[in-house]
Amino acid sequence: MRLLRDVLLVGFGTYGQFLVTLITLPLTARLLGAEGVGLVAVGMSAYFLGSVLVDLGATQYFSARVHDADLPRVRGAYAVVRAAIFGALVVALAVGWSAGLHGAPRMLLVGAVAGGIWSLSEDWLLIGHGRFGASTAYQAAGRVTYLVILLLALPRFPTPEVALACLGASSSVTVAATWIDAERRIGRLQPTVAVGSVLRTAAPVLASRLLLTGYGQGGAAAYSAVLNAASLGVFSAADRLVRAGQSVLDPIGFALLPRMVRRSGDADFDRRVHRGAVGCVAVAVVAAAAITVAAPLAVRVVYGSGFEQAVDLLRIMAWILPATTLTSYVTTAVLPARRRTSTVFTGAVVGVATAGIALAITAVTGSVLTMVLGVLVSEWAVATWFVVTALRSPRPPSTPAVAPTHPNSPGAPPVPTTREVSR
Repeated sequence: MRLLRDVLLVGFGTYGQFLVTLITLPLTARLLGAEGVGLVAVGMSAYFLGSVLVDLGATQYFSARVHDADLPRVRGAYAVVRAAIFGALVVALAVGWSAGLHGAPRMLLVGAVAGGIWSLSEDWLLIGHGRFGASTAYQAAGRVTYLVILLLALPRFPTPEVALACLGASSSVTVAATWIDAERRIGRLQPTVAVGSVLRTAAPVLASRLLLTGYGQGGAAAYSAVLNAASLGVFSAADRLVRAGQSVLDPIGFALLPRMVRRSGDADFDRRVHRGAVGCVAVAVVAAAAITVAAPLAVRVVYGSGFEQAVDLLRIMAWILPATTLTSYVTTAVLPARRRTSTVFTGAVVGVATAGIALAITAVTGSVLTMVLGVLVSEWAVATWFVVTALRSPRPPSTPAVAPTHPNSPGAPPVPTTREVSR
């Protein structure tokens, strides 16, 4: 029962935003149209990048230090660094707005600030203490607030900037709740400018996270340089539906993790790995086939008229699901059992390199289809890399490793950001 509880908390806490997204998507699509949805997609890409920049992509590593004697110093330094980076993003937005930036450049700045607000939270302290229920509750409060604000504000002010502003404003609810919780349970914040240790810890992690985000959720920001907003809107329509399906499949790896670790010393462990991979892919293939068949109906119901082009793109993008599910299974269940946590960065490099080639081709063709095919190839390239890496890794010794109880718990390997749509 505890395993089921943690899986449900992971599924909602990390991916629960899609429950709200599937409600708000029809409203956004009908009020903003394809071009507006495209600009929102650019802003959402910047949202993830801004979030990583502000928290340095290292919340897991600082969560592992919540029981250290120097926690007050670490917490104070981490807060100062995050506040400084967020302040720089706010200044950049103010300067850009004053300079009259419009379209994608403005949405990049608005999205980065909105994502930065989220990363000001003290959620890393909750995770470090294993308080997943409280973390999920605070995130849920923010998402419900987002739904309410969007329903009230967007019909009156139907602009992409307002859509992102609603997201940023709702994040302040989660931020406030986590800070109040931290002040009550841990004590007052003690800010310090001695931030060297924090920066040294986070620097290599930040590089990896930016790469992962760059070819995943942050991809639309790069493609906005070679595609117009309407094309990005059509792409985003297909992408959002596929990522919603992915959010249902990703927790499979987390559910299998304890079993894989317990059996890591068995003679038939390799056979179990292969069997688990086949099972995950089989489930994902069924999901992809269902989306392929239901694509016309799904696009019509969720987005309405004006997004007919998204049907064919959705049918193609649905087939990233076997790849993303396989990658999630390997990185969350197999590699921890094999005690391999150093391959995620290399996998990110593979994804970025493949996406970079697709970007160059898209710049020439100007076709959104090229972009979709690039996403498909990138996801399968990363999945292939992780599978080959896992199969070539030696089996661990007979003493099983200790399984983390939550993907964000101390000691858990970082999960590729394309499957970590938590913010």
